[in-house]
Amino acid sequence: MRVPMTVSLYMSRHFLLAILSTLGAILLIIGLVELLELIRRAGDGARTHGFGIILEMAALKLPITASRVYPFAFLIGGMVTLSRLTRSSELVAVRAAGVSVWQFMLPGVAISLALGLFFVGFINPIGAAMITRFDKMEARYYSNSPSTLTILESGLWLRQVKPGDVDFLGTPAHEYILNAQRMDTISREMQHVTIFYFDDQGNFIGRMDAPKATLGEGDLRVSGAVMALPGLAPEPVEGYHLPTTVTLEQIQDSFLAPQTLSFWALPSFIQTLENAGFSGLRHRLYWHSLLAQPMLLAGMLLLSAVFSLRQSRRGGTGVLIIMGVVFGFVFYFLSNIIYALGASGTLPVALAAWAPSLSVVALACAALLHLEDG
Repeated sequence: MRVPMTVSLYMSRHFLLAILSTLGAILLIIGLVELLELIRRAGDGARTHGFGIILEMAALKLPITASRVYPFAFLIGGMVTLSRLTRSSELVAVRAAGVSVWQFMLPGVAISLALGLFFVGFINPIGAAMITRFDKMEARYYSNSPSTLTILESGLWLRQVKPGDVDFLGTPAHEYILNAQRMDTISREMQHVTIFYFDDQGNFIGRMDAPKATLGEGDLRVSGAVMALPGLAPEPVEGYHLPTTVTLEQIQDSFLAPQTLSFWALPSFIQTLENAGFSGLRHRLYWHSLLAQPMLLAGMLLLSAVFSLRQSRRGGTGVLIIMGVVFGFVFYFLSNIIYALGASGTLPVALAAWAPSLSVVALACAALLHLEDG
């Protein structure tokens, strides 16, 4: 039979409220834990930058945290909704009227897909901006990192503060900023290098241009360098060594993390990364996982019916709900393994990103077919 629009809207409202309530409760708990962890890390420094800074940092991290617990919220929210409607006999009456599980779950699936698209298209860019600000505040108040690495369309940018004993044509340099158009990660050779030098007051004292530089252990070996002071003619320098604390692993790991880029900005950044000679595997995997997220959330909601509907016939509410929660944790663990295989290049990126979502949907559909018709 055809499901009346009133029933569909009623089911949609219950699913939406349960999912959002569950998500809010999970985030509240995680937010409190994160706040306590930031306070612990701050130690005596909490008195220096104040509790307001710590509270702001905890809030800035919530959207990214939420993206990790969306599947749990949809699984638990779906189980809560179906259990409540079963206890009140509303779902029993609907099923007795000839409405199949596919028909009364359809509004929930539609809600899941709509929320998934909303999370990816709107919440994700906001979360990316917030986690970027969080990283800057963490570096300022907790890490005190002396070096910063960034990759843009103009190439690789490296900022090094207090690099060591750096002498620029007789003037000590407190800081330098390096730009390289491209880098070969195998030979560690940077191409088309420009370095800007600054004194301890932040004043520009000169620049160096070189066709290439090789990253060694604790230094940069620059070939064919030309150094220039403001207002003076360039002066060639051979065999120049520039101290640095940066390693190749730090360069590869310190590019903008996938989570700090919005869904809409990821494709262009991946292209920029690959044009500069670096691998965009992690970012491509993350982008595909975002594409697959609406399907994953819909699959989790369908799976909630597997752990909820059987109770109306055989009982065992608590056991089934516990089984559902345990499955959520097992799924999270296995998904991380699959993503790790994708990030290492062992699995194709698209397969690693879409496999968890497709597996959940297939498992939920198969289980529901067995429970409904088997």
